[in-house]
Amino acid sequence: MPAPPAVTCSGLTFAWPDGTAVFEDFSMVVSPGRTGLIGVNGSGKSTLLRLIAGELTPAAGSVTVAGELGYLPQNLALGAPETRVDEALGIARIVAAVRAIEAGDASEENFARVGEDWDAEERARATLDRLGLEQVPLDRRIGELSGGEGVLLCLAAQFLRRPGVLLLDEPTNNLDLVARHRLYDAVGSWRGTMLIVSHDRELLDMIDQIGELRAGQVRWYGGNLTAYEAAVAVEQEAAERAVRAAESDVQRPRGPPGRGQGAASVG
Repeated sequence: MPAPPAVTCSGLTFAWPDGTAVFEDFSMVVSPGRTGLIGVNGSGKSTLLRLIAGELTPAAGSVTVAGELGYLPQNLALGAPETRVDEALGIARIVAAVRAIEAGDASEENFARVGEDWDAEERARATLDRLGLEQVPLDRRIGELSGGEGVLLCLAAQFLRRPGVLLLDEPTNNLDLVARHRLYDAVGSWRGTMLIVSHDRELLDMIDQIGELRAGQVRWYGGNLTAYEAAVAVEQEAAERAVRAAESDVQRPRGPPGRGQGAASVG
């Protein structure tokens, strides 16, 4: 049995306030695994992710996501500069409750706040370390982080949440070489569904399938970016052969029909 779809877009219609149409009755199904979404600039890739994430509302149609959704936009908003790393990761209140319990405050409120996340601090530290942020303490202010560290911090927050579907929009844009390879490792270890918009060839070669967005429609290709380029080359070669054959047929001289080449006889 095929796996159920992770993301389903049905009949989406969306236009910007100035009337510029982006999608008209657009439908798409994203299967589990790692999916790359490519297309020329302005084809609507980032807009589509924002529609799936609920940041934009379509004029018509619907989006269905299987499970919890995570979203790492291209233009990140980390929050106020004085926000601490543990707050950005969403674990500050849990860690405070664990420490209060360990100090003897066994209140029902503290236990409710911790729930099953007794190892939240350890998981956060391990996730940060894996992404190359081992020198970033949990109490650091995010205003002290570089742009690349901010991207990795937001990715760490998503990994800690463990959503079933994660949307990434140009995640390597502000990363140096070392940070990009940390992100590649994290993407390679992801066990949920990822939908990634990117121009990063190395990242797109880690993909299970490619969706090419063009003229408000998506066309699917199995495999990574290299496999996609090979498939497109085969398609273009076949199209060129068909054009050459058609041109040759048009240019072939046609003399008068010979004997026996007229209309079919009757009787």
